[in-house]
Amino acid sequence: MLGWREGAALTVASVLGSGVLYLPALTAQEAGPGGILAWVAMGLLIVPLAFTLARLSTRIPDAGGIAAFARAAFGPAGGAAAGWLFLGTVPLGAPIAALIGAGYLAAAFGFTHLTTVLIAAALLALAVLLNALGVEISGRAASAVVGLIAALLLAAVAVGFMHLRLSRFTPVLPHGLMPVGLDLALLFWAFVGWEAVANYAEEFADPERDLRRAMILSIVVIDVLYILLAVVTVGTGAYAGSGSRDALAVMLGQGGGRVGVLATSLLALLVTYGTIHAYVGGFVRLVYAQARAGDFPAFFARLHPGTRTPLRAVWTLALVFGLVLTLEALHPIGLERLVAWSSAVFIALYVLAMASALRLLTVTGERMVALLAMLVCLGTLPFLGWGAMYPLALAAIGAGLHLARRDRRDAPPLFRA
Repeated sequence: MLGWREGAALTVASVLGSGVLYLPALTAQEAGPGGILAWVAMGLLIVPLAFTLARLSTRIPDAGGIAAFARAAFGPAGGAAAGWLFLGTVPLGAPIAALIGAGYLAAAFGFTHLTTVLIAAALLALAVLLNALGVEISGRAASAVVGLIAALLLAAVAVGFMHLRLSRFTPVLPHGLMPVGLDLALLFWAFVGWEAVANYAEEFADPERDLRRAMILSIVVIDVLYILLAVVTVGTGAYAGSGSRDALAVMLGQGGGRVGVLATSLLALLVTYGTIHAYVGGFVRLVYAQARAGDFPAFFARLHPGTRTPLRAVWTLALVFGLVLTLEALHPIGLERLVAWSSAVFIALYVLAMASALRLLTVTGERMVALLAMLVCLGTLPFLGWGAMYPLALAAIGAGLHLARRDRRDAPPLFRA
């Protein structure tokens, strides 16, 4: 079983992705010191979303997570739609994250493309193996990874504070307010991942107590780390004259030296692995829950008697990872488009979760918090462009297949296939 500390570690690992490596510099390049305001604002705006997901998880502690919320609120078709939305994220998103993390290492040491793919395969294999061994081992591994990530990020902050110049914080808005608003939309992707803890809800010893504590701790850790990094990125001027991916190395190595390169490469691997680790564990539990509910094949509706892990879903996901990486090795995939599509799916899932909360929660204050979170998510939709069509297509497929199965089941024997 999981405790609140392991739950917080899994949540932090889910949210802290590769964006922490380059978004502080990118927002500073776009808005100057005003980029810090965007980080503070998004850190506050994301709180209603995180707390609503935690509240739903304590009310419906189900491995299906958002799919279970949607099923309770909108019926089986809603749960099927959410399940199919998730099918459009992790099987593609995890290999993409692994390739991004391995790419930092490849760029630093001049590795070939094939070596980069093999490093990504090793990251995915480790995540699959540790999740196959059981939720307790998975939770401890996540705690260790998050501890290392926090240590490296705090090292960058500590070095940065020794080289701060107050003159770099003025003018606060060198390009006006518009770039700050654009940064807000951009930073939403740095805060994606809160829903993963919902898939672990059945694994907590005391969901009511542990989920609330885990969410509070993870919000504090994530917001503090992000804001401190944004401050030192501006105060050191590390973003000026460098690529957005180089700024952290400049702070850690003071001039982009070998220490900075090594530390940034290690951090890249850790943050991408942490996200992969948490999402693999959450996704296979979602598949198990959807199979248990009848939306996915019954083949996956079984837990290993010893580890209590849905091993069939784990190994099937591993096969999908292998296929994606094989295609990448033979013909590189356009990562930018795939990342945009995955991000669009997460926004759709959050909107669906908040809509579920508006139907399931009865306390007026909790409903208002959910409504605020939904408005924040909807506010990002104009920036998705045609990518917003991808989650709509997935949801339609899931709901349509469910309705077709229901019609066949309810039809007279003569008309059944």
